[in-house]
Amino acid sequence: MRKIIVYYSMLGNTEYAANKIAEVTGADVLRIAPDKAYPDKGAKKFLWGGKSAVFGEKPKLLPYDFKADDYDLVILGTPVWASNITPPLRTFVCDNKDALKGKKIALFTCFSGGGADKAAEKLKKLLEIPSFEAELVLVDPKDKPSGENEEKIKKFCDMINDLT
Repeated sequence: MRKIIVYYSMLGNTEYAANKIAEVTGADVLRIAPDKAYPDKGAKKFLWGGKSAVFGEKPKLLPYDFKADDYDLVILGTPVWASNITPPLRTFVCDNKDALKGKKIALFTCFSGGGADKAAEKLKKLLEIPSFEAELVLVDPKDKPSGENEEKIKKFCDMINDLT
């Protein structure tokens, strides 16, 4: 089974998790990014990113190469902003919604303040799926390393590998 991890990361926590998951599962990795970066410091970071997430904005992304037909499983990764997926991931999902139909979908989220469950529910609704093949919620795995996060990543990877 061919797998790909598609993720957005602002501060490196989601990227850290994506790379760990790829190491264990052998998944390809695709980092997406908006063509105009979000502020990543101070109050602007929360105001701009939070507003964009709450209002369901879909920013233009930098060019990327994704061929859904090459994959059986798509693992989506995102930070949680204001109990939502990030706008860049929303853009990716909306741009590839038809291509993602019928694919197995897994999700991992990284957050500092909560809201991962709500973000996952909103993503399921956007994808029009009842559930994910596997789901992982991490608290800042790069910035706050912990045995708990590493164990969660291991269990998630085991679920992914069991799908094949």
